[in-house]
Amino acid sequence: MDKKILWVGLGAMLLVALATVIVFFTSQNNRLRGSVIEPAMPAAEISLTDQNGQPFRLADYRGKVVLLFFGYTYCPDVCPATMAELRAARAMLKPEQAERVQVVFITVDPGRDTPESIQEYVAHFDPTFLGLSGTEAELSAVWQAYGVFREIEQTDSVAGYLVAHTSRVYVVDVNGNLSLSFAFGTPPDDVANDLRILLK
Repeated sequence: MDKKILWVGLGAMLLVALATVIVFFTSQNNRLRGSVIEPAMPAAEISLTDQNGQPFRLADYRGKVVLLFFGYTYCPDVCPATMAELRAARAMLKPEQAERVQVVFITVDPGRDTPESIQEYVAHFDPTFLGLSGTEAELSAVWQAYGVFREIEQTDSVAGYLVAHTSRVYVVDVNGNLSLSFAFGTPPDDVANDLRILLK
């Protein structure tokens, strides 16, 4: 009789432990891991030209989650690392989810980033990624609207100069609101987790 009570007790403890683990992981997967913008605000309109010479308007992507990253093709470290992480995060989604995620690369170096070089750059990571350029004035308006820091740094490198710039990824949700951002180095798994939540 004592053994029977002992086994029942152990079984109950195991069930409680299992339920606790399930609740923990379920709650973890329903929690945003990026930096939440409270309250979410309407994203500033972006009217630039994509790498194929076509006009781009952010408003046309309502219904999708848009990941905005400001960088440049000559960037030696932050930009290629971020683009690779976004590619990895998108690859973790189901195909029908990935179709509703648009990665957009916006240049901070219009002096060197031509549509052709941007096209080659974004295609290296994912053919679905878009790369935007424009005149200095057009881009400046977008940089300012999103609070993007940008500064030219003269160097002795072959590239001639580097551009110090904001390294965060801005997330525009399906309703066109700026609702989230990711710091540089956010693991792709965290990005994918948040995309799944935003796409629900």
